[in-house]
Amino acid sequence: MIRVLRRNIILLLLLFAVQGVYAQDHLFSELKVDRSSVYVGQPVRVSVAVFTSTWFTKGVSPGNVKVNGAFTVYFRSVSQSRRINGKTYAGVELIFNVFPYDDEDITFPSLEFIVDTPDEGGYKAVQRKIVTQERNIKVKPIPKGYESEEWLVASGLTVNDNWDGDLRQVKVGDVLVRTISREVSGTVAELVPPIQWDTIQGVSLYPSRSTVNSNKTKTSISASRTDGMQYLFEKEGHIEIPEKVLTWWNPDQNKLYKRTLPAIAIDVLPNPDLGMLESIRDSLAISSELPLETNGKSAWDNLLERFTLKQLILAAIVFLILVWLVYRVFKWVFVSKKLPQLIQTRRQEYLQSEKYYFRQFRAAARKQDARVGLRALYRWIDVIHLKEPSLHYFALTYGNEELLMEVESLFEMAEIEDKEPVKIKLRNWSRAREKYLLQVGNNETRDDISWINPLNK
Repeated sequence: MIRVLRRNIILLLLLFAVQGVYAQDHLFSELKVDRSSVYVGQPVRVSVAVFTSTWFTKGVSPGNVKVNGAFTVYFRSVSQSRRINGKTYAGVELIFNVFPYDDEDITFPSLEFIVDTPDEGGYKAVQRKIVTQERNIKVKPIPKGYESEEWLVASGLTVNDNWDGDLRQVKVGDVLVRTISREVSGTVAELVPPIQWDTIQGVSLYPSRSTVNSNKTKTSISASRTDGMQYLFEKEGHIEIPEKVLTWWNPDQNKLYKRTLPAIAIDVLPNPDLGMLESIRDSLAISSELPLETNGKSAWDNLLERFTLKQLILAAIVFLILVWLVYRVFKWVFVSKKLPQLIQTRRQEYLQSEKYYFRQFRAAARKQDARVGLRALYRWIDVIHLKEPSLHYFALTYGNEELLMEVESLFEMAEIEDKEPVKIKLRNWSRAREKYLLQVGNNETRDDISWINPLNK
């Protein structure tokens, strides 16, 4: 009897000694990780299993699982069967890969499953809830001696280096396009770093649009990335494009691999037609301002992965507050009819301003009618602050000799009806006005506009 009891106790202890086991009635769950410490970008294989001593009447779904500080990829579910203490348990194992993108420790969260399974000895499905434990994973920073901009964790890498153009016939002003495509195994597209391009004397570089993509099957994941660069050759002579070394660290073999793209020597020939070089620069600058094209996850999925639930809730609250404020402002402006009143007030102020009268003068002068332009000119002189409200004083104080001569001609035209019309040069008046505004300010106007000019007779 004691031997049987001892055996049952040992089996029970073994059951609960399984890593991450949570039990409830005839249900229990377990969580396993293939490693508890990883580098940035190194995947962690996480398996979450749920077992029942009867059976599941419906499938077990993981829902939307998110790990803060990491990209989470769900692969598949696998049916299992386990025999414990003479009893057979049916189970479902859910497999994830977690890719930390920062050097802070991460936590695979506790998951809550709603499962349908009958009681032992029964046949009718009963809905139950089972909760798994969470698991902490230590994330190590990128090892010293490695460039963080080029750090890549992958199980394999293939590279394709392609040039669009003839490298043997290059002259000043030519543009060659280089694309480097990488197929990376065992990682997601977001963790494939962009190509770091070298600066070259006598060559201007303009990046092309990059494309990234993640590819997932039931058992593996891979990524692809294509980066492009446009080389504009601006000087003749011998130019060497340096070799490029691409590295990746294989976590399974704990080894760093390198792939070297050889250096390229180019003899740039002279080009007598260099007038088009500036226009080529402008067009390349415009084309290089292109956004990164992502063919993998949607922008919404990436947003959900990068922010916690609390942050999203806080953002939603702030958004609702902003909507409420906009509504209140809209209601105050339009319902209370204060905006039309404000517009009317501003309009009346503008119609009495120095700017309005100068625009009237400028429009009249452009009609090539000197007498109409002279009337508008006097109206403008009437509303500005002058010690002596006259054209002669304005031209003498703020104008030049050419403007003074024009004023004298305008006086003669006003006195003599048959006098040939004088051409008003707006450039001189505009320059004099700018000088006046710099001295007295832009908002100075005369309250008293009752001055009499010779054309008001």
